Amino acid sequence: MANLAHDLETKAVGLRSVDETPLDASWEREAENWVRWVRRPGHDSYWYYRSSFFHEIVPSPGRQTLEIGCGEGRVARDLKARGHQVVAIDSSPTLLRYAREADPDGTYELADAARLPFADASFDLVVAYNALMDIADMPGAVREAARVLGPGGHICISVTHPLNDAGTFESKEPDAPFVIRGSYFGRRPFEGHFERDGLQMTFRGWMYALEDYWRALEAAGFVVERLREPVATDDAVDRQPAYRRWMRLPLFLQLRAVKR
Repeated sequence: MANLAHDLETKAVGLRSVDETPLDASWEREAENWVRWVRRPGHDSYWYYRSSFFHEIVPSPGRQTLEIGCGEGRVARDLKARGHQVVAIDSSPTLLRYAREADPDGTYELADAARLPFADASFDLVVAYNALMDIADMPGAVREAARVLGPGGHICISVTHPLNDAGTFESKEPDAPFVIRGSYFGRRPFEGHFERDGLQMTFRGWMYALEDYWRALEAAGFVVERLREPVATDDAVDRQPAYRRWMRLPLFLQLRAVKR
């Protein structure tokens, strides 16, 4: 549903790894903050990275598309604008209410991504845009995506790049060193509170290594057919100078896999 937003010149307060499992209610508690955060044009990374996802990763519309972790619905709305017939799910009733208000004709359902309420082979495309790192049972969600896809169906994924999650820049300077002080490996929870331009948001989720995502796809019967590490665009740098750092390192990992 979101990425850990240390991609901008944002004041981070209390960023840390946490020992407890993030509660499913986390996004419900943060729903109002999230809606304000994402509905301010240009405020977060979606505005600068969605083009690479839709142009490079997402295939042409098919019979029916499922979006996992739709939040307030901006990805679903963008998919619909590109001709997709979308069913979208989320675990937050409040975010689903906002999604329905913004798209009264859309289909938005309360559901657990690791226990989808759909029949086998119901879809030919599953989209998970910055959602898998918010799911404690990420392999289960990937496995469920495979179950509801028909043969030859695709899953399209964007996640915060595992390298990004593992470390941090030492400063906001464009040439600041990027440092990994702990381990890159190992599934672990995170929590971070951010404040910028009068808005605030607390992100909770999970850090996964690239191999964790790859093994989940492999176990579910997917074969990766396209992978991208999009570079920050000139437009992003013009509007948010801190993005210049993300011309050196990837902020997101985007990929498309096909069900064998």
